[in-house]
Amino acid sequence: MRWRAVGTRRPPPLLPLRLLLVLGAAEWALGAQRRYTPDWPSLDSRPLPAWFDEAKFGVFVHWGVFSVPAWGSEWFWWHWKGEGLPQYRRFMSDNFPPGFSYADFGPLFTARFFDPEAWADLFQAAGAKYVVLTTKHHEGFTNWPSPVSWNWNSQDVGPHHDLVGELGTAIRKRNIRYGLYHSLFEWFHPLYLLDKKNGFKTQYFVYGKTMPELYELVNRYKPDLIWSDGDWESPDAYWNSTGFLSWLYSDSPVKDEVVVNDRWGFNCSCHHGGYYNCEDKFQPSSLPKHKWEMCTSIDKQSWGYRRTMSISEVASESEIISELVQTVSLGGNYLLNIGPTKDGLIVPIFQERLLAVGKWLSINGEAIYASKPWRVQLEKNESVWYTSKESSVYAIFLNWPENGVLSLKSPKTTSATKVTMLGVQKDLKWSTNPPGGLLIYLPQIPPSALPIEYAWTIKMMGVD
Repeated sequence: MRWRAVGTRRPPPLLPLRLLLVLGAAEWALGAQRRYTPDWPSLDSRPLPAWFDEAKFGVFVHWGVFSVPAWGSEWFWWHWKGEGLPQYRRFMSDNFPPGFSYADFGPLFTARFFDPEAWADLFQAAGAKYVVLTTKHHEGFTNWPSPVSWNWNSQDVGPHHDLVGELGTAIRKRNIRYGLYHSLFEWFHPLYLLDKKNGFKTQYFVYGKTMPELYELVNRYKPDLIWSDGDWESPDAYWNSTGFLSWLYSDSPVKDEVVVNDRWGFNCSCHHGGYYNCEDKFQPSSLPKHKWEMCTSIDKQSWGYRRTMSISEVASESEIISELVQTVSLGGNYLLNIGPTKDGLIVPIFQERLLAVGKWLSINGEAIYASKPWRVQLEKNESVWYTSKESSVYAIFLNWPENGVLSLKSPKTTSATKVTMLGVQKDLKWSTNPPGGLLIYLPQIPPSALPIEYAWTIKMMGVD
């Protein structure tokens, strides 16, 4: 059919039409580049969304039926029934009637005092830029009404609420990114045990449970982050990890913003995925080449809440701040865990620690959020950690020098060098420190009069 103009309009000139074709082809090519195939070379080539590296600090929340016994750790069921440890058997016989099963803990997981707005306020006050909630741990109980976890989810049993959805709504009101932890495997699920018996040559559990859960979590809650776990017994091929990630990166509703970790099969940790966890409480000694995250817990002995936790087992404020500083200086993110009670309460000691981080970040956040590793990360003799942002270099020192003079060997001064301390109004005096570096004369006031009690930050401009 011959092209005809409508009314008095003339045909568009040929050059703009060609330009449109070229632009269209370019747009299509760009779209094609954004598609990822189900293999690690393709998936690993995806750039990590910028928000994650800029965030630096997040809060991890381990919460589930394991919060009911609240004894030992969140691995209670496995230690009791999987390993049959005597102390767990004794705990049950001493505290619960004969024949009491793990499923009987479900109705006791009430979340009666769960206040998602209060939680979100606390996380915001802590300075967290993202929050990761346990949607399902290895026990299989889902904190949302999963259709493939019948009568073992927070809508059917216990809270009778969609905990994942309610917290997500509150978190996002405060412009905090929302991440979802999900365990690939379950200790005692019959389909998983069948696949395991078959040497993971079958995938009944993967297609009947794991994959439906992951697809639903993404489509229903649109998470900014998926924190995968429970990967260590089988390879990624069993879990169909590359197939899921290909869809997640190419076609899912969060394909442009979502971030994932590296726990997608026993062959993946520290090798494949978005950013690397490598292992729990991973702490490298030098700057890694790949974006990473340290996950750790305020309770040093457990990720879930323990009623028997003692103060000696709780990380101190200074320990937490020091880990945060070291992690960020080495290019990582710091994910700090708390375990709420079965009632949905965050106990005061956890609140206190989180608020201490928030107070510190309110003064020193400039040196943390959206910072980059500097050419030098650490001066060991002075316990000084460096970060940088644009033209500024930050030196975070963990110990206040007795003579009030901080000696830095790494920065090279120029005629434009200017030195300040975050939280203190006046410029600081400094001098060169032969054969290199500089001496910084700290404020002549007692440390108790400073806005923070430990880990102070020097900001340097005009240094190389």
